[in-house]
Amino acid sequence: MAITTQQLIRFKKEGRAIAVLTASDYPFAQILDQAGIDVILVGDSLGMVTLGYETTLPVTLDEMIHHAKAVRRGVKHALMVVDLPFMTYQESHEQAMRSAGRVMKETGAQAVKLEGGYADRVTTIAQLVQAGIPVMGHLGLTPQSVHQVGGFRQQGRSPAEAETMMVEAIALEKAGCFAIVLEHIPPELGLHISQKLSIPTIGIGAGPQCDGQVLVTADLLGLSAWQPPFAKVYTNLRESITQAVQTFGSEVREHRFPQE
Repeated sequence: MAITTQQLIRFKKEGRAIAVLTASDYPFAQILDQAGIDVILVGDSLGMVTLGYETTLPVTLDEMIHHAKAVRRGVKHALMVVDLPFMTYQESHEQAMRSAGRVMKETGAQAVKLEGGYADRVTTIAQLVQAGIPVMGHLGLTPQSVHQVGGFRQQGRSPAEAETMMVEAIALEKAGCFAIVLEHIPPELGLHISQKLSIPTIGIGAGPQCDGQVLVTADLLGLSAWQPPFAKVYTNLRESITQAVQTFGSEVREHRFPQE
């Protein structure tokens, strides 16, 4: 049975942790789905790990839709969420509605994700939810604001920043978000927000007390050239793939592959 947004809320009530990973193509989406991952996020991080951009900012809506359609073909069980990329929802509520509508109609995703929790963003999210578009929120380190916040540094460290984030998290829940990603914040803040909300929090560098955890799959598999400090490398596929490719090249040059 496919996982729904309401099931994630039930998971929180039951104390069942939620596993989330990213995908940007069919093969990885199929592998993650068959491995039992609860939520597959087509994150705009694909701009960096798949398309080679230095940040997520250059990613376009068409690029997100292109990759999300491929991911959709591999997902049968997990809940599929798609990021709205930079400047596809910040201009106006109408722009956000058009962008989110395209994602839902063209990709078959079950939800979209937006960054930020200030008042105008909350209004945008409330309108999307009222239109029948499930929304996952995102607070803390918001990569689309990387230049504004001074780089990929931890957020919510001061009491004032922590209080603002708590207020924003509550506002996002009231607006109708079914879950909120908390990225690169102090663990104690991740715990306090998780305890305060009735919707699940999905941590990434936000401590072990969040209701779920998300990683960029390329980081988990050791495929990224650089991993954030809060990522865990479970296996080094970059090394394994390099060795396999080098062996193939050697066997071809030495006429050992293919064998007669």
